[in-house]
Amino acid sequence: MNYSKPALSFEKQADLLLARGLMTDRDQLLATLRRVSYYRLSGYWHPFREADDRFRAGTTLEMIWDRYTFDRQLRLLVLDAVERVEIAVLRTAMVELHARSYGPFGYRQPTAFHPAFATIKPDGRSGHDRMIEDIDRSTAQSKETFVEHFRTKYVAELALPLWMAAEVASFGNLLTFFRNLNHADKMQIAKAYGLPAKVLENWLLCLGYVRNLCAHHARLWNRELAIRPMIPHKDPVWQTPLVPDNRRIYAVLSLLRSLLKDVAPSSLWPARLDALLAKYPVMPLAPMGFPSNWKATRLWAASPTT
Repeated sequence: MNYSKPALSFEKQADLLLARGLMTDRDQLLATLRRVSYYRLSGYWHPFREADDRFRAGTTLEMIWDRYTFDRQLRLLVLDAVERVEIAVLRTAMVELHARSYGPFGYRQPTAFHPAFATIKPDGRSGHDRMIEDIDRSTAQSKETFVEHFRTKYVAELALPLWMAAEVASFGNLLTFFRNLNHADKMQIAKAYGLPAKVLENWLLCLGYVRNLCAHHARLWNRELAIRPMIPHKDPVWQTPLVPDNRRIYAVLSLLRSLLKDVAPSSLWPARLDALLAKYPVMPLAPMGFPSNWKATRLWAASPTT
């Protein structure tokens, strides 16, 4: 089947939406479509559509725009929390443990990781080889002052010590690093957050996925997650009064809340989430996976407010 729909001008897009029953001023609609594309906005008006593509009676541009702006602010809030977790867990705790255990340049040796990381793949390289190539590429492209200073002062060294390399490495590089640690090292890091190693690894993988969604401005609020967070089934905090639905963003917000208790205990992030939800009181929470009594759950009840 070939795609045969023609590209429409902004004017024709606006007329199509108005013909389908969207209630708004045409000039305002045109201005909106010129700022945010028809296709991007369509993800937010989809819940307002009938089976014949017409809008439900009473649907206004303001209602759709509220969902769009809510989602944008939610992404920024999530990115803020992910940054705190990324810095605390991957760029600090993991780096400190590995450098102490294996030395400043130990990360360049496959013996400092799980043995499977050194397995040669069909392309003639191991997973460790590819990780080092990625880190070296990030180092070579970096314009950071500390990188230039190290190169100038320590001319005999061909690579940065781990704590410097980690500052220019991507989230993906660091996630690969964590996933291929020796199990005992993973366990030691995870223990600091009261988690099994496999749960922390899954959470970091999920956060990497959500981070990419946010960085690419993808719709978040009612998305069904492709990478779903594990629920710690032995932890009563996650069981009372019910187990979260891990297909929706509420589960991610919950794991961020859990981790922030350790990595940023005085953070006002939970209160900022409350404020965002209060700002948009008509925003339906069920598509995000929120239970009706979420504020009374053990995980959220003790949110700091000052």
